[in-house]
Amino acid sequence: MTDFLLVRHGETVWHAANRYAGRTDVPLTELGRRQAADLGAWAAGQHLDAVLCSPLTRARLTAEPAAAALGLTPWVDERLYEVDFGRGDGLTRAEMAQAFPEELAAFLTDPVAHHLPGGEDPAAAAGRAIDCLEETAHKLPDGRVLVVAHSTLLRLVLCALLGIPLARYRRVFPVLRNGALTELRLRDGQAALLRLNAPVR
Repeated sequence: MTDFLLVRHGETVWHAANRYAGRTDVPLTELGRRQAADLGAWAAGQHLDAVLCSPLTRARLTAEPAAAALGLTPWVDERLYEVDFGRGDGLTRAEMAQAFPEELAAFLTDPVAHHLPGGEDPAAAAGRAIDCLEETAHKLPDGRVLVVAHSTLLRLVLCALLGIPLARYRRVFPVLRNGALTELRLRDGQAALLRLNAPVR
């Protein structure tokens, strides 16, 4: 049994405009840095065996205070990158509606069968992240692991592991809050959701 504390990175400078941030390395805001510090303060009182994070700066900076509080070095894993949004990266939905209206309409109907143009297959993204979690569970079969990654990737992972059709990820999990905890337990190949969007303060 391995428990994963899944955390979306802190707020970034693109949040105010609700821009899609995929592989672009967007910095944290002051609030995002405070969210990282709050996560670190929470982690100091926890028994955690490892800290995993995406290579993107917004995830690494969110993970670092927690790792430091625990005396751990974060495991940076490329399988935890955010989904690549292709031509949608850096755009708002209104800007996408101007740039590629038909593709956006198809995406909003089924974001897996019709992912954003030039972007990554969401099923493949979920698969790579799940490989990372399962590998970690094999290494730490009785562990508690903090994972700092990204909104769309984590929502896809939750759906895949809980048996929810991937195409429903936007509806079933409309929001993963920045810096909040979502706890997932893997045991004998089965997943259970223990907490969703729990505050760290």
